[in-house]
Amino acid sequence: MNLAATEEQLMNFIWEKGSAFMKDLLEAYPDPKPAPTTVATLLKRLTDKGALSFKTFGNSREYFPLLSKSAYFSGKVNHLIKNFFNDSPSQFASFFTQETNLTKEQLESLKSIIEDQIKFKKL
Repeated sequence: MNLAATEEQLMNFIWEKGSAFMKDLLEAYPDPKPAPTTVATLLKRLTDKGALSFKTFGNSREYFPLLSKSAYFSGKVNHLIKNFFNDSPSQFASFFTQETNLTKEQLESLKSIIEDQIKFKKL
């Protein structure tokens, strides 16, 4: 699923809160806050895309995610690897480790994570 930057920002607020009413979402935005109609349009688009659903309480709706943050970002990373790195995780890892100015400690941490995943995959 591909989300526009404004939709992604709103989803981040909802992922953070777990669920939210329109007033909660409006409060989450920094100043200058968007118009309520803008947020309502984004909520409708996200609902139509299947990223959100809601429960109705009188005249209010409590929105909650149907799409988890990890599933969404996993899809984005896989899309990035496929489309920008010739479907090669090695090319992605090489670019990521060389171009992001990681410290030795950060690289050691990544190495440990990868080694743990290799052990897990062997089981």
